Amino acid sequence: MLLTRLRAVAVALLLPLGAFAQAPKTYSSSEILLGLKKLNVLGSVLYIAAHPDDENTRMIAYLANGRLMETGYFSCTRGDGGQNLIGPELREALGVIRTQELLAARRIDGGKQFFSRANDFGFSKTAEETFTIWDKEQVLADMVWVIRQRRPDVLITRFPPDSRAGHGHHTASAMLALEAFDAAGDPKRFPEQLQYVQPWQPKRLFWNTGSFFVKPGEDMSGYLKVDAGGYNALLGQSYGEIAARSRSQHQSQGMGASATRGEAIEYLQQMKGEKVSKDPFEGIDVTWRRLQGKQSLGGYNMDKLTSEVIRKYDPNNPAASVAGLIEIRELLMKLTGDGSDAKDNHLLWAKLQSVNDLIRACLGLHLEVTAAEASVVPGQVLRFNVEAVNRSATPIEVQSVHIGRLNEAKSDTVLRKLLRAEEAMRLQLKYTVPVTYTVSQPYWLRQPGTTGMYVVADQVQRGDAENGEAVNVAVSVKMGKNTIPFLLSAQYKRTDPVYGELYRPLTVVPPVAVNLIGHAYVFAENQPKTVPVTLKAGRANAKGTVALQVPAGWKVEPASIPFELKNKDEERTVEFQVQPTGNQESAGQLRAVATVDGQQYSRGIQNINYTHIPAQTLFPEAVAPLVKLELKRKANNIGYLMGAGDEVPDALRQIGYSVTLLKPEDISAQSLRRFDAVVLGVRAYNTVERLRYLQPVLLDYVEKGGNLVVQYVVNRGTVLPEIGPYPLKLSSERVTVENAPVKFLKPQHPLLNAPNKITERDFQGWVQEQGLYYPSSWDAKYQTIISSNDPGESAKESAILVAEYGKGHYIYTGLSFFRELPAGVPGAYRLFTNMIELGKK
Repeated sequence: MLLTRLRAVAVALLLPLGAFAQAPKTYSSSEILLGLKKLNVLGSVLYIAAHPDDENTRMIAYLANGRLMETGYFSCTRGDGGQNLIGPELREALGVIRTQELLAARRIDGGKQFFSRANDFGFSKTAEETFTIWDKEQVLADMVWVIRQRRPDVLITRFPPDSRAGHGHHTASAMLALEAFDAAGDPKRFPEQLQYVQPWQPKRLFWNTGSFFVKPGEDMSGYLKVDAGGYNALLGQSYGEIAARSRSQHQSQGMGASATRGEAIEYLQQMKGEKVSKDPFEGIDVTWRRLQGKQSLGGYNMDKLTSEVIRKYDPNNPAASVAGLIEIRELLMKLTGDGSDAKDNHLLWAKLQSVNDLIRACLGLHLEVTAAEASVVPGQVLRFNVEAVNRSATPIEVQSVHIGRLNEAKSDTVLRKLLRAEEAMRLQLKYTVPVTYTVSQPYWLRQPGTTGMYVVADQVQRGDAENGEAVNVAVSVKMGKNTIPFLLSAQYKRTDPVYGELYRPLTVVPPVAVNLIGHAYVFAENQPKTVPVTLKAGRANAKGTVALQVPAGWKVEPASIPFELKNKDEERTVEFQVQPTGNQESAGQLRAVATVDGQQYSRGIQNINYTHIPAQTLFPEAVAPLVKLELKRKANNIGYLMGAGDEVPDALRQIGYSVTLLKPEDISAQSLRRFDAVVLGVRAYNTVERLRYLQPVLLDYVEKGGNLVVQYVVNRGTVLPEIGPYPLKLSSERVTVENAPVKFLKPQHPLLNAPNKITERDFQGWVQEQGLYYPSSWDAKYQTIISSNDPGESAKESAILVAEYGKGHYIYTGLSFFRELPAGVPGAYRLFTNMIELGKK
């Protein structure tokens, strides 16, 4: 009966199902006491902004741990359109990384994480532009959906609904929040949601302003003042310290933060709702009394029970609180009924889950389910290890283990195993993964989207931070007359000789994954190229054939290749020869397809592994751009110093250059002599500390006849004040319209003429943006080559700056080659080649 009720709640998205790929959570006595105190607070707040790292982690930490409110962060996007400081992943893969960084941040500051279907398409200068790319109504619907689910009393935006927000996405997030405040309570708006949730009207909405929005000397007396800098003795940290740890999880954005201690005033400007003068929750009953008259037993009984448990709590013996918690649980079960009205009872079901967690914490009850393998193919039998250890003096009985998703037919293993103090139960179970299970692709990436929006057909999944677990496990534990199903995620665990126990999500994989390198295959001539395809077995004895699909005008040999992979995870690389058949420029798409048992598979497998987030697995389509272009080049050897990480070296190899990846410690005047040009990767002057000492070596290389090409540098945090041979001042100026018309300022300049003639056509077909972080001022010794601008703005002339220095050339470019070259944009290849070969004969 209880599992049936839990299914009803899970469908309504009101019950969290556990942390993903995390070691079982353990609680200190003080953390348990904090959790008990949270039981007595029924208020909630939803913080709203546009991207990962936009959120005010100090406010979230304060609200969640100081005010004890249920606190959520709604990020309109997953940060897919940004840059990556820790690796080469961009676009969808970067969005997955930043999603996990947000979840890591919330595990620290105590918030919950939500998203819309909006795709971060890159920097936008106005909300008007943003809404031409986002589907405004869909993003608004997602925000309303989360508000109706979580029923926050208060909404807080990070940004104002105007140009002061500094980014079109920022402004749009605030504008949407203002609309969502009214729409969430209107049953005529998004009525399709009402089969799962009810309309909900928040009490008020605030803008959380700050020093970056306030003019010096501005009168702040009309704002609410909140001191979010307090010290939480139960956690042993100030909210500023918690916030710094939380914000520092945004490693892909370089957001490591210093802790703050002492008073920290946050300002709130009220935008909507009932006016208040002192506190954002003024006049809102955040106690159990808010349920008085709405439930059969009323709120006063619960308030009395929870207060009594808190009063009697013994930090030396948390298990003594279990009896009181069970009494609270019994009352909650009566209040929630059979689960059919779960959409009306978000607060009660959330508190029920908290009580379950607290009972487990007070008992010190260790429950863990680990899979024998890290991945599984649908239809495969998988072994699980189940472990339960009772670390309290209270006897418990492990009654049963249910493996599978909550909506599956019941498949319990009945145990009725009594565990006294420090007794353990360990057993192995087998479970056949249903053939209906799909691969563990992040749910928002399963269907093709658009530049501005992801496609998520299932209403219930919208807003979720990530997929549900591949396989859920409910371990039912009996204490006295009460049986509690503790919901766990089945994970894979191994012991590393250096790092100890490591966990990763159990992943559902296809019988065979088909991996292409992923970058564009670019042909500067009609010679064939070798295209390797790596096959990876998801199960033993995977055999079939693999073929390449190419557009008309291209030739591929052989037509197909048979393969047989006897062992799971075995890999085999096969090679095809691909060749264009005409001399004209052309573009298309290459796709690798494997056929196993009559079924076609065309997804690869991409593992993302960083120490600050759980391991992630993506299943990208096995496709790559296929480009035939007209290109001339003379130079051969290129030295490339990586910055934040990009795929430009592989792109240069595609057109015939020999590219050597340079290590900072190996750079010397002698080692650079053999290169026709040296290229610095994106953000190199932000991320490579040794460049402050290597700058004279690089400039000496230029002075003696070399070409140095410097790709974009962020205008803050450079490792030395001057990155060029002559002064230039970096800025955040950019051209966001990727196909903005380009004017040639010096049509006869060699960079536009040799070895390739550059025309306006070479700036067509660019992706996401034309350029970023253009210098705002520069020495007269730099020559400007092109200009362009976004609509309604003045021309920007510093996308390419060229300076003669001695016998060589220093080139700074903010053009987004790190996006254009991997995407196979022909004009970007021609222009970059001309930079490399400037002045070469």
